[in-house]
Amino acid sequence: MTTRDITFKQLRYYSVAARYNSLRQAARELRISQPSLSAQLNSLEECLGVELFERNRSGIYLTPLGRDLLKETNRAIEAVNVISESANYASKGPAGTFRLGATPSIGPYALPWILPTIHKQYKNIKLFVREEVYTDLARGLIDGNYDLIFTTLPLNAPSITVMPLFREPIYLVTSKAHQFAKKKSVKGNELKGEEILTMEEHHQFYKQVEDLCQKFEAKLLRDYEGTSLDAIRQMVYMEMGIAFMPALYLRSEIKDRDNLHILSLEGEPIFRIHALAWRNTSPLRNFYRELGGAFQQLIKKHFKEDVTLL
Repeated sequence: MTTRDITFKQLRYYSVAARYNSLRQAARELRISQPSLSAQLNSLEECLGVELFERNRSGIYLTPLGRDLLKETNRAIEAVNVISESANYASKGPAGTFRLGATPSIGPYALPWILPTIHKQYKNIKLFVREEVYTDLARGLIDGNYDLIFTTLPLNAPSITVMPLFREPIYLVTSKAHQFAKKKSVKGNELKGEEILTMEEHHQFYKQVEDLCQKFEAKLLRDYEGTSLDAIRQMVYMEMGIAFMPALYLRSEIKDRDNLHILSLEGEPIFRIHALAWRNTSPLRNFYRELGGAFQQLIKKHFKEDVTLL
């Protein structure tokens, strides 16, 4: 074999395997058998005449050369994808399966109102949605694991185009037994010393709540970080603390029977901004911007009293 025998499939398998220390996990993502993945990686190494991975009983690890070649490999994969997407878009318009990454604190509460109409408007496309924490979404987009992402800002990466979609208010939630439960709003200085619950640190929403706690001198309860907004809601109900929560989650999940109270901060508009983002190099960037406009119209239709379009 020579380097001319290298296939796109081998490069893609190498790129995916490089993200894991386990052939089993990489094979699962690629939806192939572990022996098939191992055989393709071995063939690639034979073509190159080098070892890309160190293998032992505990897993696989990139060799120094394997790490050095990974960046160029990902560039080659991206180039092939651009060629394929450009050709398909020119001949058929938007078509095929698009991989959409979404943060778990917004995706489940907005996308169910958006995607059915999107699928009706664009009959030749299918959106495959995967939830992932904020810290991994941008990296996944850059690495080519996603075609576009629906995420919370800020998102600072020179290789990514960001289209802000809407601003979502954030409210304070307490149990009905809390001292704030008889109020419609509180002042920021009333939060001094209050115990605030929040999600785990790798969620973007954690950082925003942490900043709010510092601003108002509230106490962030690091011993009780929730894995989801649902978990935080349950802890508030159990009177373990109070919490900041986004409007679309409250609209979707908080019912009268939950025995919780929602209030705002006087003179302190608190919100977060959501956006659609894609790689600058994508040949479908004009379509993604059109898709962002469709997202905005559907958000306006279903949540016009809860959000502000940008």
